[in-house]
Order: sequence, then C-alpha cells, then structure tokens
Amino acid sequence: MSMIKDYFILAFGNLRHRGLRSWLTMLGIFIGIAAVVSLISLGSGLQETITGQFSSLSVDVLTIQNAGTGFGPPGSTSVKKLTDHDVNIVESVNGVKLVVPRLIRVVNVDYNKQRQFKYIADLPEESDKMKFVYDSLNIGVEEGRLLNSNDGGKVILGNDFLKDSFGKPIRAGTTITINGKEFEVIGILEKAGTFTVNSAIIMLNDDMKDLLKINNEVDLIVAQVEDKNKISDVADEIEFKIRKDRHEKIGEEDFSVQTPIQSLGSINSILTIVNMIVIGIAAVSLLVGGIGIMNTMYTGVLERTREIGIMKAIGAQNKDILSIFLIESGLLGLVGGVIGSLIGLGLAFSVSKIAGGFLGGSGIKVTISYPLLFGAIAFSLIIGIASGLLPAMQASKLRPVEALRR
Repeated sequence: MSMIKDYFILAFGNLRHRGLRSWLTMLGIFIGIAAVVSLISLGSGLQETITGQFSSLSVDVLTIQNAGTGFGPPGSTSVKKLTDHDVNIVESVNGVKLVVPRLIRVVNVDYNKQRQFKYIADLPEESDKMKFVYDSLNIGVEEGRLLNSNDGGKVILGNDFLKDSFGKPIRAGTTITINGKEFEVIGILEKAGTFTVNSAIIMLNDDMKDLLKINNEVDLIVAQVEDKNKISDVADEIEFKIRKDRHEKIGEEDFSVQTPIQSLGSINSILTIVNMIVIGIAAVSLLVGGIGIMNTMYTGVLERTREIGIMKAIGAQNKDILSIFLIESGLLGLVGGVIGSLIGLGLAFSVSKIAGGFLGGSGIKVTISYPLLFGAIAFSLIIGIASGLLPAMQASKLRPVEALRR
C-alpha cells in the first residue's frame, strides 16, 4: 500500500514539474468532456421539458395540417391551405367527437409608438370549442378576464406583454393597434410553460378573419376523438379520406395527421440524433486528447531516460516503472475529465440562463445526470491510461546500462 502511495506521489510530482505541458495535454480532454456533458445535459433537459409539455396535452386529440415550406406558425408556410372542406371531411369520420379549425398567423403590433411582429391565434365563438381551446392551453388570467363569445374588438395577451418590450408594459384595459386596427386588451394570461403562448395574441375567430381578410382558409385542424384507445384508427381514417379527396397516393401526401405520441416520437428522434452527433464530435476531441497524452508520455520517456536508468539501477523493477507512467497518464485523463465535466456543467447553465432571457424566462432546463458525469470522468480516465500504455511499456523495458548512457 505504501508503494502505491509512493507511485502516486512521484507521478503527481512529475506532472507538476511539467505544469504548462500537462495543462496543454489535457486541453483535448477538457473540450471533449465539456462538449459531452454540456450538450447532453441541455439535450436531456430539453427532452424532459418537451415530454412534460406533451404529457399535459390530451391523449385523445390529433392535429391535421398541410406540409409547410419553411419556419413559421403551423400552416402559415403551406403552399396548399386547409379549407372548410377539409374540416367537413374530418367531421364526417366516425369516432371524431369535436373538430376545431384554428388560425395562427403573424401580425404587426403598434403600441407606445413602437412596432413589433407577434403571433396571433383565433378563438372559436362556439362555447364548446372555446372551452376546448382554453382547456387545451391550460391557461388562466393574471389581469382582467378571458374572452367571451360576444367580445368582438377585444383581445387577450400572453404574459410577456407585461414586460416593457414596447418601452412600457401593456396592461389590461389598454388599447393596441394590430395591422392598423385598434383592439382593447381585456386580459393578460398567466405565465405559461411555452414562449409561444407567452408572446401570443388571442382574438375571436370572426375578428381575425375580418382583420386578415381570411375567407375559406384554415391553418390547422384539431380533432378530439370519442375513444382515446382508438385514436390511431381514427387518424388513419382521416388520412385515408383526405388523401382520397385530394387524389393522392400513399406516401405522397401533402398533409399530415399526427397524434401527440407521434409528435413526441418525432421530436425525441431528432433530439437523439443531435445527441449522437454531439457524442461523435466529442469522441474526435477525446481522440485528439488521447493522442496528446500519448505524445506527452513518449516525450517524458525520452526526457527521463537517465532517471529511469537510475531507478532501475537502485532496484526498481519493470512493473514499478510501468505503474508510475500509467498513473501519470491516468491522472492526466482523470483531471481532464473532472475539469471538463465542471466546465460542461457551467456552459450548460450559462446557455440555459441566456436562453431564458431570450425566451422570456422559459429557458432550457438543465438535467444533471450523475451517471453521465461519472461515466464521462471514468471514460477520460480510461482514455488516459490507454494512451499511456505504450509509452509506459517502452519505459519499463529500458535497460539500466543503456538508459544511463543516454
């Protein structure tokens, strides 16, 4: 036990003696481990947040929308729009309980002599559909009240409007101008878990159609099924009927019918691919770090050849030399892993805080996975030991006489 302690003291002293070189050697390990820890922690947190959002949705609801051509609100970038005719098709499917067509667009908002672009969504006037939308959004009001079916010319706003993004907060009771037309703000929503709701404007369907001159268009269709256990069958039937109406072949549809589980599965698949890419990039960095450790250890063997010869001359065996060099390379990997993990966590929390500022407080959650942390540190230790194995074997096989001559 005392011998092993001496090995560590000697190895640690050698690394301290080569201070700057040791830190530069660990740079690749720092980068690789920091990348893995920070990005996977953010990715896991994002995945957990999205899963939480989907878990709050009703499992008996599916969404129909046309394929888009770019980024924007659902349906807004579609070449071919959904129409009232498509709504009638969905309503005709057996097993469909309620159908709610939705409009989601981008408008310019003027207030306090400033103009900004904001999302705007419609609210159906029918009481059952209005209740369905309110229940789906799971929202309450912080100021004022929610819209009723006779509140023409009035809007409710997301919680972000309480901030001074227009130079001063917008409160319930004030008037704002949307696309050149004045609307009274009758309510400010409580803070929601998504930035889209927090920054959105909601008005009655008739007001929105009149404001944006919309006749027969629908951006997306939300359908509630009678039996949640048959939601997949209902989705297949809706897809079949719309495809037949549009004379499209299977696999060539220009629309999609998605259940919450399918949407969540698609997002999880994307996040998994992102995590795999991150791991791949980090693996390259760790490989570079391992090569750096190997290079440093080989250099150490050349510089300390005479020292090795003296150690062997006074009784050190091959296994003693091998142990010292393996401990040195292992320490390089271990320290690099620990510091890289700390840097990674620091980066993850920094990015989360910055994202929270941009997204109105709805930042990306950071999930600390202790198995990931310990696994990353253990992996960097293994990389260090493996990288130092060949140089250590070379050092241990040096003959005392030849080593002392160099």
